[in-house]
Amino acid sequence: MQITLNLPDDLSLSETDLRTELAVALFQQKRITLGTASQIARLHQLEFQQLIAHRGINVHYDVQDFEQDLNSLRQEGW
Repeated sequence: MQITLNLPDDLSLSETDLRTELAVALFQQKRITLGTASQIARLHQLEFQQLIAHRGINVHYDVQDFEQDLNSLRQEGW
């Protein structure tokens, strides 16, 4: 899926910035898991955790999140 956003000319966001902000916002709203957020932001989960900790955002993490993260790690060969 491809989305086009028209941003004001004076707002300069790179794709990386946009991905990061989207991931943080969706994670903070509890709409996606930590693993999904880190994938959207294209960061390792530990890097994403450091980012949200720096912003004062708490990690919401339950058994379902843990199981999804385990599956993701297994798929990545961990």
